[in-house]
Amino acid sequence: MTVVLPPPARRRRVPVRQVLCLLPLLLVAVVAVHHRHVLAEGFGHLATAKWPWLLAAAGATCLTWVAAAVTRQGAVVERLPGLRLLATQFAAGAANHLLPTGLGASAVNLRFMTVCGLPLARSSAALALYLLAETIGRLGLLAALLITFPHALRLGTLAPDTAIGPLLIGICAALSVAAGALVCVRRLRTAALSFLRTALGEARSVHMRPARALALWGGALAFPALQAAGLAAVGQALGLPVPPAHMAVAYLAATVAVALIPTPGGIGSVEAALILALVAAGGPVAVATAVVLAFRIITVWAPLLPGALTLGALVRLKVI
Repeated sequence: MTVVLPPPARRRRVPVRQVLCLLPLLLVAVVAVHHRHVLAEGFGHLATAKWPWLLAAAGATCLTWVAAAVTRQGAVVERLPGLRLLATQFAAGAANHLLPTGLGASAVNLRFMTVCGLPLARSSAALALYLLAETIGRLGLLAALLITFPHALRLGTLAPDTAIGPLLIGICAALSVAAGALVCVRRLRTAALSFLRTALGEARSVHMRPARALALWGGALAFPALQAAGLAAVGQALGLPVPPAHMAVAYLAATVAVALIPTPGGIGSVEAALILALVAAGGPVAVATAVVLAFRIITVWAPLLPGALTLGALVRLKVI
């Protein structure tokens, strides 16, 4: 008599992709609940604002995703699929506000480029080139505006405890630790030199094509300019008594100052720095606070949920 054994129980596979699709929505809910008072106050200020200026701020925010897509395309020689690239920038914006500054967008774009067929080393080099161009564009625009409007920021109006000395000391310490690690760790130094050679080769290839170079540097300048224009539009909507050019200087100075602070999307640090910068530009504290809260509602919180949904859809469709 033969005994029929039952088939072995199948191990259920964890639906990793489905979990990744839902994770951005969960993070949005957590961040929104944590900052619910800021959201309520920001929406209250929006209700009393001049709507044409708010629409202009929203339009400038939408154009920042186009500028980011143009810059990303300019950082690689190969032609990237345009609509998917633009959707990825929108989704990357949401990821950037849910993870420490820069990590979310970098991870999303790195994955997108590798799915498009670029090797990991070249994708990383393109990512580094984008970050370098964006940094140079932001600093260059700030320098040009400070030369044109040298008295835009009156730092003497700030309290002494807002000095940036501790921040500069922290930055110098971090750079010293990184330099020491590169000098002392041979394997790390070898990997860094190899990546540097790849990055330089990628940059050389991009700049041999005028269209790519124009997209890279044009987008790198347009991106912070559009962000600054959005803040200036919100300031006009709420009646902030500061010239728009001075508000642009305040925005660029504040974002440069908090670039190395690892908070999700700069939430918290950007608000504080923007308020201080607008006060230094001559704005009253109460109105400057209202402008910053309304600006962050438009640029961060309003796109956060649709951006998270787009991110989940891109993961499900295997675009990233």
